[in-house]
Amino acid sequence: MNEKIENSTINSALFTDFYELTMAQGYWKNDMNQDVVFDMFFRRQPFNGGFSIFAGLDTLLDAITDFTFSSSDIEFLRQQKIFEPDFLEYLKTFRFSGDVYAFREGSVIFPQEPIVRIHAKLIEAQIVEALVLNHINFQSLIATKTARIWLASKKGAIMEFGLRRAQGPDGGMSATRASFIGGAAGTSNTLAGKLYDIPVMGTMAHSWIMAFPSELEAFEAYAKLYPQKAIFLIDTYDTLRSGIKNAIKVGAKLVEKGYNFGVRLDSGDISYLTAEVRKELDKAGFPQATITVSNELTEEIVETLVQQNTPINSWGVGTHMVTGGNEASFTGVYKLAARFDKTSGKNIPAMKFSDNPEKNTNPGIKNVYRLYDEEGNAKADIIATEDEKIEAGKEYRYYHPMIDYRQFTFTAAKIEPLLHKVVENGSRIEAKQPAGKVIRLAHETAQQQLETLDASYKRILNPHIYKVSLSKAMKNLKLDFIEKRIK
Repeated sequence: MNEKIENSTINSALFTDFYELTMAQGYWKNDMNQDVVFDMFFRRQPFNGGFSIFAGLDTLLDAITDFTFSSSDIEFLRQQKIFEPDFLEYLKTFRFSGDVYAFREGSVIFPQEPIVRIHAKLIEAQIVEALVLNHINFQSLIATKTARIWLASKKGAIMEFGLRRAQGPDGGMSATRASFIGGAAGTSNTLAGKLYDIPVMGTMAHSWIMAFPSELEAFEAYAKLYPQKAIFLIDTYDTLRSGIKNAIKVGAKLVEKGYNFGVRLDSGDISYLTAEVRKELDKAGFPQATITVSNELTEEIVETLVQQNTPINSWGVGTHMVTGGNEASFTGVYKLAARFDKTSGKNIPAMKFSDNPEKNTNPGIKNVYRLYDEEGNAKADIIATEDEKIEAGKEYRYYHPMIDYRQFTFTAAKIEPLLHKVVENGSRIEAKQPAGKVIRLAHETAQQQLETLDASYKRILNPHIYKVSLSKAMKNLKLDFIEKRIK
């Protein structure tokens, strides 16, 4: 139990889809364990948005580099009566020994581009598929949702209050981690505060106030205990006729002692009530007193309140942020991109075809580059072949991934490669860093990269579509596959 708490994730090689193991036995039995390359990418932006935030990488690397089958895991598989004894013996010493390339955690990402690239033996690459998708999909969804809320608040103070509505214990931990990467300033999740070094925050519940003989006595008791962090929940009985009046009475005594205070609203017409509460606070001589709001907030609600100039200092966001709200999942997939051919001694590109053209994959081993103009604005991401060189200061023509006649030319002032090797031969290239340091760096990466995007890509409604294009060599490789299939 202690091990699971320390890692805040499930620590078992059985945390995979069963068919990964049945396929792995099939590969093993048919001596099919050649080198392969798999890509993880996603097909569409969640929330009908214009960008996503890449999250979950560090926890994924923990899971992959620690991936082993325990004796109880092997015994469970034996009881399924489908796995051969020799294959189970193979699993006893199974380790991931491949390489992993990935975007930096916190990066802004777009559909179709490989955000994680796995180079490994076929069995290894297949078995870790579910791990890759589970870690990246959920955390990227939540980081993206949080970034949208943060942007809607005009980069305000967002407090993540979602533990009680999160998808189970691990969902709660993963959501808190991802929300901090996406822009949250702190969390109510105390364990996440410890493990990830995230500021822990909280005010009081309605039950605190209801447990006292009166609202005034509840506020007085709280102020006595926490004079430096007194935020009074003022909507338990009546926000304007009692809540704010009692908060001002208690707050006045705190101000006399050199402290400040704040109030929180968790119900009612937030726009109207915050305006009235602000008037009362200012009239009483407390313009420095803060107002926090909560109650099923979404990015659309937050944006509307900001546009109305409601006097809100901070936001407590729970349910919609840690669950994804109206978007149930991130559309990440994991597809074979290349396999090693013993006869030719080369990597042979692989491509998945579909009756839905948007589901056709891009073949081969790929790199991704971000193009910037002279002002440092991101203009497009380019999917290129592994050995292709794209240089700053040179004009190139780039191609739409699915519509050949959609093309553009561009001369980039700066070109940034986005895939970096993070695991080599089954081990991290860089030493494992403290979890708090990792997510702070990812938090900074997200905010810095969002700054390079034009505001049109960050609109909550009807955002402009960012260009993700193919290089000439990548386009030709894909068309060659399509023509051969037609023939």
